[in-house]
Amino acid sequence: MVMMDTLANALAAIQNASMRSKSEVLIMPASKLILNVLKVLQREGYIGEFEYIDDGRWGKVKVQLLGRINKIGVIKPRFSVTYRELVEFPEWLKRYLPAYNIGVLIISTSSGVMSHREAVEKHLGGVLLAYVY
Repeated sequence: MVMMDTLANALAAIQNASMRSKSEVLIMPASKLILNVLKVLQREGYIGEFEYIDDGRWGKVKVQLLGRINKIGVIKPRFSVTYRELVEFPEWLKRYLPAYNIGVLIISTSSGVMSHREAVEKHLGGVLLAYVY
């Protein structure tokens, strides 16, 4: 089995476990990008604690679910957005989030992975990675 997009697989695992009301999910393989996205989800209050487990291969991540995720997924293709597009023309927010101030877009910027709100605060653009609400 060849894994093309590990982030998509990780978020699909979280979505599936969340729909089945599980309290935790094991994501494998782990990567720095997945860990950074999980940090954003934790800061925004969608997941609880998570722990990296080094198994000598690619690693795993055990994630505690809080039951606050309705939908989570990757954005493909990975569109680039500028700061102006996030502030003045929020069509990306309208496309991926259900309503104003509900949910988060996760963006990879030059200052790291962050939510769209943090990117607007820091006047940064970047590449859209995922959405959650």
